[in-house]
Amino acid sequence: MFRLGRTYFGAQAVAGAVWWVAVFTSPWVRDATLGSLDPVTVAVLDVPLFVVASALAAAGSGRAAWVSTMWTALVALALGVYATVTTEAGWGVLIMGAAAAASVIALCLVTLGRVPTAWIAAGPFAFRSAKPGAHAARTFAQVAVFWAVFLVIGPAVISWLEQRWGLAVRFDAVVLGVVVLVLASSLGVASAVTMSTIGRGTPLPSAMPTRLVVAGPYRWVRNPMAVAGIVQGVAVGLILSSWLVIGYAIVGSVLWNYAVRPLEEADLEARFGDEFRRYRETVRCWVPRITARDSA
Repeated sequence: MFRLGRTYFGAQAVAGAVWWVAVFTSPWVRDATLGSLDPVTVAVLDVPLFVVASALAAAGSGRAAWVSTMWTALVALALGVYATVTTEAGWGVLIMGAAAAASVIALCLVTLGRVPTAWIAAGPFAFRSAKPGAHAARTFAQVAVFWAVFLVIGPAVISWLEQRWGLAVRFDAVVLGVVVLVLASSLGVASAVTMSTIGRGTPLPSAMPTRLVVAGPYRWVRNPMAVAGIVQGVAVGLILSSWLVIGYAIVGSVLWNYAVRPLEEADLEARFGDEFRRYRETVRCWVPRITARDSA
């Protein structure tokens, strides 16, 4: 893992150097990534703090890894404000935003040897079995909040920024998006009903099901609510004609798969033991089975 983090910083140093060469040789690259900003002024700071610091981080300097990561995050934030105000440098925001996120992961790898995800299931989000109560009401309240935040507010903001930053690529897929959204939402509702009635719990880690749910949509795929949520996000992107919203949904699936799912499944294994292990061996996480698992 340490080597992987250093390899990333090495690749980032090379990519940064290539980008600066392109900035000074290609007007299109300069306009798309820096807008009206003076490239010489930006280069005076960015070359040592981004390119050189990334190279030093690749060579094993932990301090340089911190410098590169903090600078990349600062540039991404500053470019985001600049692009939102001026409608310039949209591609610069996107590239530096991705670099900032990747740099944070690489920094964790070179300093800790891992990406610390345990904090996700700490404090109020620690995994606990649900107490007796109105599980269905709480489940649908959580679903309503999730849909409002991640399927309405989030995509609306992303779509607006996409337009503001000049990154929009128009395509007509509204009808397809509506059909997919209805189907995915139906899956989400069916999964929520099954979890709250049979599992006697909610989707929240703080009120997990008290019984292992292997009925309903859970007979075909282990995480139907996650599948529904990701597909819903893609559908909203199709309706809004926003490729960034579609990307947002895909990135969300990656984060959930590698950060949240391992913690959730470790908790399920600890609570349900062999029952969960047998279920995990016979039902896939993302790709539905053709033949449903026997729920008995």
